Amino acid sequence: MLLYLLIMTGLIIADQGLKAYIVNYLALNTSQSVLPGIFSWAHLRNYGAAWSMLMGQQWLFVVISLVSLVAFSYFFKKEYAKVWYRWSFTFLIAGTIGNFIDRLRFGYVVDMFQLDFINFPIFNLADVVLTTGVILLIIALLRDEDEE
Repeated sequence: MLLYLLIMTGLIIADQGLKAYIVNYLALNTSQSVLPGIFSWAHLRNYGAAWSMLMGQQWLFVVISLVSLVAFSYFFKKEYAKVWYRWSFTFLIAGTIGNFIDRLRFGYVVDMFQLDFINFPIFNLADVVLTTGVILLIIALLRDEDEE
């Protein structure tokens, strides 16, 4: 259990640290190429959810985040004690908390990863962590299905 909490804490600290760095060293609504044509740092404020959906509905995101955290924590501790579930919920909780902190502090989420080789929305580390959690949850569910 301690390992999961340490990983979770590390992911949240990394997310918040990277966001603080971007806010302090890159002007708002600008980008800086790191690998030309592949990757750039960007500094955007996202007032919506993924792909800027539901712009300005901060109260809704706060409620969804709180409900998600309660559900993820419940499943983390309860019946899904298998390793794949624990890892998935570790990442889901960390990613949710990372973006939740931004919403509470600023009323928006700081996004910074820009993929220059594809037309894809700019995103942040918490989004990557959440996506990893979803992928791990799918793997856990598929493994359970195979065992039956």
